[in-house]
Amino acid sequence: QVQLVESGGGLVQAGGSLRLSCAASGRTFSSSAMGWFRQAPGKEREFVATISGSGGSTNYADSVKGRFTVSRDNAKNTVYLRMNSLKPEDTAVYYCAGRANQWRTSAGADEYDYWGQGTQVTVSS
Repeated sequence: QVQLVESGGGLVQAGGSLRLSCAASGRTFSSSAMGWFRQAPGKEREFVATISGSGGSTNYADSVKGRFTVSRDNAKNTVYLRMNSLKPEDTAVYYCAGRANQWRTSAGADEYDYWGQGTQVTVSS
């Protein structure tokens, strides 16, 4: 059973930055594509970013492209989401997710097998 634990959320002013971390248990981390999703109050969960097992391929939602960067350190079983130029509309609970033994990236939430508990990001105007 893979467990994912997010950290790094918090309150930040518009224009500020945060870095989220997601620590994964399990020995197959490097073979698993990882993704970040978010859910704002009253809204559906939406895709934010994804990274392949090796880290060589990434994909982003249009709303965060150029502001957010996803990366991973397979030696530490950790994936990161660096968020710059934050906007109030980025306020949401951010979730880390992993695909079981599938290295290809995906923007589809239903293609992820493991989910973290989420971390709150609040951007004030």
